[in-house]
Amino acid sequence: MKTSIIGYPRVGSLRELKFTTEKYFRGEISVEELQNTAKEIRKTQWTLQKNTGLDFIPSNDFSFYDMTLDTAVLFNIIPERYTKLGLSALDTYFAMARGYQGAAGDVKALAMKKWFNTNYHYMVPEIDDNTEIKLAGTKPFDEFAEAKAFGITAKPVIIGAFTLLKLLRYVGKKQATDYADAVSAAYAGLLEKFVAAGAEWVQFDEPYLVHDLTSEDIALFETLYQGILAKKGPGKVLLQTYFGDVRDCYGNITALAFDGIGLDFLEGRKTKELVEANGFPQDKVLFAGLVNGKNIWKNHYGKTLEVIDALKAKNIDVVLNTSCSLLHVPYTLKNETKLPEKYTEHFAFAEEKLQELAELKKLADVDYKLDAAFLENASLFATRPDCRNNAVQERVAAIREEDFTRLPAFEEREAIQKKEFALPVFPTTTIGSFPQTADVKKNRTARRKGEISEEAYVEFNKKKIAEWVQIQEEIGLDVLVHGEFERNDMVEYFGEQLSGYLFTEKAWVQSYGTRCVKPPIIWGDVSREKPMTVDWSVYAQSLTKKPMKGMLTGPVTILNWSFPREDISLKESTYQIALAIRDEVLDLEANGIRVIQVDEAALREKLPLRKSDWYKEYLDWAIPAFRLVHSGVKAQTQIHTHMCYSEFIDIIHAIDDMDADVITFEASRSDLLILDSLKENHFKTEVGPGVYDIHSPRVPSVEEIKAALEKMLTRIAPEKLWVNPDCGLKTRGVPETVASLKHLVEAAKELRKEA
Repeated sequence: MKTSIIGYPRVGSLRELKFTTEKYFRGEISVEELQNTAKEIRKTQWTLQKNTGLDFIPSNDFSFYDMTLDTAVLFNIIPERYTKLGLSALDTYFAMARGYQGAAGDVKALAMKKWFNTNYHYMVPEIDDNTEIKLAGTKPFDEFAEAKAFGITAKPVIIGAFTLLKLLRYVGKKQATDYADAVSAAYAGLLEKFVAAGAEWVQFDEPYLVHDLTSEDIALFETLYQGILAKKGPGKVLLQTYFGDVRDCYGNITALAFDGIGLDFLEGRKTKELVEANGFPQDKVLFAGLVNGKNIWKNHYGKTLEVIDALKAKNIDVVLNTSCSLLHVPYTLKNETKLPEKYTEHFAFAEEKLQELAELKKLADVDYKLDAAFLENASLFATRPDCRNNAVQERVAAIREEDFTRLPAFEEREAIQKKEFALPVFPTTTIGSFPQTADVKKNRTARRKGEISEEAYVEFNKKKIAEWVQIQEEIGLDVLVHGEFERNDMVEYFGEQLSGYLFTEKAWVQSYGTRCVKPPIIWGDVSREKPMTVDWSVYAQSLTKKPMKGMLTGPVTILNWSFPREDISLKESTYQIALAIRDEVLDLEANGIRVIQVDEAALREKLPLRKSDWYKEYLDWAIPAFRLVHSGVKAQTQIHTHMCYSEFIDIIHAIDDMDADVITFEASRSDLLILDSLKENHFKTEVGPGVYDIHSPRVPSVEEIKAALEKMLTRIAPEKLWVNPDCGLKTRGVPETVASLKHLVEAAKELRKEA
């Protein structure tokens, strides 16, 4: 049996690419130094994969920022506003990803959205009617040649033609079908060039195939690949799917001239059924996604080998594969020195998954049931220490239906709160965090290493809070925040104070670009031992007469941005977390905090990709979990929530059903496309669509923000509209943050005068 992976993490095991790229952004190193770091990361990873015996080693899974953006640039899908800057190819690429404000001009970044049902974010390529789609770049070929120089004939990986067309944002009159011929020709040219360069296999990633597909979608897919596959010659093409099953098009894809088809046997709930009911072509190779690319638990060898045996019994040529790219898990357990072995022996990060593939490869070809590796793996699943808390389970079981409903109803609460707070029209606020400057990070690191006392740590943070409360007062914001200087991450911070969680030292995962997160691990039943945020919020409120928001992360986001358990349901885990956050909400209220924000930035993340599964598989418990958090507060207490970088339009009813008092969300990168949906669906919750993009270093002008607000007012009633940035400001610098917020407040004031 042979083994394969779909892709590998790319920021470096110790985030080398992140730090080097950020130095390049600051002008501290040359482009050659940046490229050398990238080359070293690729070499290290290819060598590791080769040494573990991996048969299909991917290339072009590396990216300086995002693979979707790489693919757009490769095929000349670059809006004119970026090319007109006259920058180098790499700096043009970064301008598309981050925006640009400098001597060459001033442009916003492309939109950014969640990558299917993950916490990774991709850049949304933008195409207009004048775009000439053609093979314009050399990156995939350069990296294939680079691997070949190291003695590796890699399997080049490219986002497929169909998925690319479905993810593009069309800003002209033309739509996907209008570009089909050009895209097919460009991909065919790419395939021919790879075959000429000596590639034996080329992998086209088509995750969009696991969505609900129309007959028009399937026809487009077939049109594209009939043209592409006609040019493959002696080369072999792997159609790779992931994040679900291909129930709408299984017969269509197996009928085309692909040499291999990659199917997800983990998230694809109907994959096994599809193969059993329809068979699998004898002239193709099945790349079976059986090693989880999204979670960190060890593979259950018994279950995996059972599937492999069943496929072999049907005379199917099987390659053992990951379920998706390993981009979504950390690099290696070798960097973890503090977690006891009784926990780590249950985990497999990317490097360990390579070892699992190697072990499974051997086991699949022998009578494995008495093999030492198989027996050792089986023993891990017989016991899980420290994971059960009877009191938590009893509390979840005791939840009543009325615990999900807040009284009085929204309209009555809204009137009470208008009187209670007496805020001006277009109230201004921020989302929560302020810049995590070097001194803030140094203070937190010193505390973690025991270099300073707890008293010194707290005193430093109090000074920072006081400093930023004063800054907010001077700027003129209406509802303030304390800045979250005590928090390393909006999920990890809470996980560290909840029982049932485990934490890593260096298990970083890329979220977007140079932004990495370190998801905690839900090991056991979750509960809150004591208040987590009350002291910070109470102190901050003591410094001002203006409302101070208590800042919490919601249960669905805490779950979705953690590595979840696999031994209980996601619903049960989320309800455990919701009860813990509910206790914190009630403690904040009891201590005089009248505005409480419960962020659900990741609400959409685990939403099934098929609409028919949305409610029964997810929303029917995810929305009630949020309502459980806030249903016990008084009418006078204002509950806010925040969401970012997702597609909200098609779940707008569910968002309104969360029954928050105010919701803020990302909108600036998507050109406020959500506004029509808010109006059409009679959205009752007060809203704050972000007026500027915090993931870009550029400072928006007063006129730009005012124009965005005026556009909002064509769809949102004045009494419903809040004014705020897209997201928290922790990644930004102080000067740009202060300047942007001053412009935000000034724009709101000008509108008030005109109202």
